[in-house]
Amino acid sequence: MTNTVESTRAKRIGEISFEDLEQHIEAAQIPTLVMLTAHITGDPKVLKNEWRPAPAVFAPNPLTAQQEAQAREYCLERLAPYLAQQRSWASRPTPELLREISTWLLGADLEDARALAEISFVPNEGDPRAPQWNLDQVDPQSTMNAVVIGSGFSGLLAALRLKQAGIPFSIIEKNFEVGGTWWENTYPDCRTDVPSHIYTYSFWQRDWETHFGRHNRIHEYLHNFAKDNGLLEHLIFGTEVTASIWDEENDSWTLQTRSTAGIEESITARVVVSAVGQLNRPSIPNIEGLESFAGPKIHSAQWDHTVDFTGKKVVVIGTGASALQFAPAVAKDAQQVTIVQRSAPWLMPMPILRQKINPDERWLMENLNQYRAFYRFSLFLPRVIGNLPSATVDPEYPPTEVAVSAANDALRLMLTKYLSDQVQDRPDLLEQIIPNYPPASKRIICDDGTWIKTLKRDNVRLVNEGVSRVDETGIWLGDEYVEADIILFGTGFKAADFLLPMKVEGIGGQDLHEKWGIDASAYLGSTLPDYPNFFCMYGPNTNTVIHGNLVFFLECQANYMIDALKQLAQSGKKSLNLREDVFAEYDKLITTESAKRTWGWSKTKSWYMNAAGRSTIMWPLPARDYFERTAKATISDYVLS
Repeated sequence: MTNTVESTRAKRIGEISFEDLEQHIEAAQIPTLVMLTAHITGDPKVLKNEWRPAPAVFAPNPLTAQQEAQAREYCLERLAPYLAQQRSWASRPTPELLREISTWLLGADLEDARALAEISFVPNEGDPRAPQWNLDQVDPQSTMNAVVIGSGFSGLLAALRLKQAGIPFSIIEKNFEVGGTWWENTYPDCRTDVPSHIYTYSFWQRDWETHFGRHNRIHEYLHNFAKDNGLLEHLIFGTEVTASIWDEENDSWTLQTRSTAGIEESITARVVVSAVGQLNRPSIPNIEGLESFAGPKIHSAQWDHTVDFTGKKVVVIGTGASALQFAPAVAKDAQQVTIVQRSAPWLMPMPILRQKINPDERWLMENLNQYRAFYRFSLFLPRVIGNLPSATVDPEYPPTEVAVSAANDALRLMLTKYLSDQVQDRPDLLEQIIPNYPPASKRIICDDGTWIKTLKRDNVRLVNEGVSRVDETGIWLGDEYVEADIILFGTGFKAADFLLPMKVEGIGGQDLHEKWGIDASAYLGSTLPDYPNFFCMYGPNTNTVIHGNLVFFLECQANYMIDALKQLAQSGKKSLNLREDVFAEYDKLITTESAKRTWGWSKTKSWYMNAAGRSTIMWPLPARDYFERTAKATISDYVLS
């Protein structure tokens, strides 16, 4: 980022005064302050039960204003001696204290927390998962090199790990800038719905102005990451990989590329890392007559900023995450907005969704050593553990399209109340905004009240009737005709079409897309039998619903890839090929576990499920399970040659 708050490193306790801390401490998050104080003093007695945060990730703050004031005063008193004596402290708590801190934060001594706490806490300047080896040291004669396809979150991370391991690499990017989806998506109010401090690499924390980063800030973060880590010089921009062909004779991949100028070339690499993402190919519904529409037709991922919505009649198709961000902005200018929804989304209350971070708290993050690390820890650990039980089917409940378990029903009741409370003055909207499927069957969208306020506008109309056809001047909703000047698509992406449109041929010329059909699968979302040295980042079944964190999963995948390449280099061999039996056993596990979750059980349509009714998108097990499976590559799972 470019602001001045980030320009200095976090200071040690002896470099700030008591008055400095007292001035800014009113903005401190109580859980963060309490955990930090326990760490500084080494005293777990600071972790008082009455100051514990709510057990649920999205639950309201249970502390009264008086309790918050008491907690701040108590912590400030215990920090004072460290200020007076110019003392500092270790960058991270002891394992024993960290366990006590985690237990306090979560309200229970959870097995998952014990497994994940150590990796969840990352000191401000730490990178504990950086490769501790170098290719030249492991195999000085190695001819290993790699090509990374894509330069979003996953591609840049993979590239950095390759660089740290001393493996020569190039990055091929179809756009003329890094950032992937955060370069391409620029629609109004485009932002992440994951808190900024955990929608970042754990080892590369930066200052954020808002709790949930806007697209331009996230792109700026990724650009600076690439620049500061020396990745830009490895990038080939404006070039798309059209095919990756395995050369059995030379144990290498031949990548066929085409530039935006139409120039076709071939590149050879021992290793290919596909980091093309899941949410990067817009999905536009096949509606009769759509091509005849005379006005602009705009997908959220291909926003046309030259279009003026002032005084226009606009149709918005879709009520997913993107539509809930751009539609309110469009409604402020348009004459009339008709919103067409297939099914209503469940909304999760998030009052700070569009709010800026208090400047005093940003000061604490920058100046009070490890405050930011504990703030991130307070966000990350509850979310990475998540609430998978509330998305788990209980056969004895019994499951229905209302709820699949008692825990799922409790979540449903909480979310229903949040929605119904907002339309007490508009009871006509109630039936339309309450979903008819169990929570977590599809994406739950964070909301600060903006969506329902938009639906209540005089110039906005919500309809549940599907678009049957389109003509030059409007759309048909069954028998009703609606005039339109502009059609906007908030219809998401072809998430299940992994790696398309790139052609991938493995051993024996086997086409990967023919092998997959519509049922993509990869071991740990990464490797496949008969496609040696080919790694996917953010591959099949590595997305999360209400458990886990995308960037955490990417860091796990990159760790697994680098460890596998290390062991390959140590072996003196040139390629590793996943065993078919290992893949088959894993694939069976994913299918079985997915059926136990709401998204695998419910019949509601969503991008979580493919046309065959199988989940190729979501990780169905606890995040801890993925972390442990990717902590180290089991080289016996592969055939080396």
